[in-house]
Amino acid sequence: MAEKRDYYEVLGVSKGASDDEIKRAYRKLAKKYHPDLNKEPDAAEKFKEVNEAYEILSDPQKRQNYDQFGFAGNDPNGFGGFSGASGFGGFDDIFSSFFGGSSGFGGQTRSSRGPQKGNDRFMRMSVSFMDACFGKTETINLTVDEPCPHCHGTGAETPNDVVTCPDCHGTGVVDMIQSTMFGRIRTQSECPKCHGSGKYVRKACHVCNGTGYERKRTSVDVKLPAGISSGQQLRVAGKGERGVNGGPNGDLYIEVNVEPHKYFTRNGKDILLDIPVSAVDATLGTTIEVPTIYGDVSMKIPAGTQDGARLRLKGKGVVDLRSGKQGDQLCTVRIKVDTDLTRKEKELYKQLQDLQNNVKSESIWDKFRKQFS
Repeated sequence: MAEKRDYYEVLGVSKGASDDEIKRAYRKLAKKYHPDLNKEPDAAEKFKEVNEAYEILSDPQKRQNYDQFGFAGNDPNGFGGFSGASGFGGFDDIFSSFFGGSSGFGGQTRSSRGPQKGNDRFMRMSVSFMDACFGKTETINLTVDEPCPHCHGTGAETPNDVVTCPDCHGTGVVDMIQSTMFGRIRTQSECPKCHGSGKYVRKACHVCNGTGYERKRTSVDVKLPAGISSGQQLRVAGKGERGVNGGPNGDLYIEVNVEPHKYFTRNGKDILLDIPVSAVDATLGTTIEVPTIYGDVSMKIPAGTQDGARLRLKGKGVVDLRSGKQGDQLCTVRIKVDTDLTRKEKELYKQLQDLQNNVKSESIWDKFRKQFS
């Protein structure tokens, strides 16, 4: 059996990490190793390891026990029960560590199987560039264990069929007598009849046969807000793993992947586009029709525009999700030299070249060479 790794190492956080840092690290790793998303052979084992680490570090008491005693701090067969022991309450914890139950000297009985929310699920969704810019409602199909519509997750035919467990009388634990080196000692363990919930179902629900849930293939409408970017997540409440003992389902988190566009790219709320401009138009200036995500618009190219110049089309970007402000389109000029000239065009370029050679002034090339002298 592989040796356990330090829980902080598993989540990739420091021992002084805050609760928020631990939660963020867990969500990232749970999504990475979730068996539904990762088909590597060891993904399931790593997912289990991540969940175990989060279960300990997200609970203040368990984390304190772990920091003080290591793995034994939360092991029912270890010595974590000594942590904070005082009076008969601490003595009871010591007996719990050795014998797996309460010594019966007092203290509050603990129920181990109350209603618990189910685990969250993670999935990825690819959307087109334009859908991410303008928003869209996407329908996805899921297989979900939803609470039974008849018993609402209790597993009972009627509410009156959920009664106090007759074996443990609602405590969730039963007394046992053990013979030990100290003599005969009364201990407590989880009630086998109600599994620690303290409740017992007399008559099972006829719809779900007492399971409390139904497995369904369902369609869910997911609203993609305008301006969403790759890596951002959408939350769909109640579409995660089923809860325990009537607890609610977890949530579904969808990570968005925006597919690239053939011409446009995004930088936050701004749209970027390279536009080809001829040397003549860049020199003399002109007005051209430029494509945007909203359609073609007219844009002025000033005389003397250089290659790499960036011209702005205000308000032609996407909406920022946080501020609600509209971005711009930034057009980068790429000067293109014609390689397929007509005879007339060649004659005109030759006349321009002769004219430049006759002008008694420094050429662009002369100015360039002077930088190296």
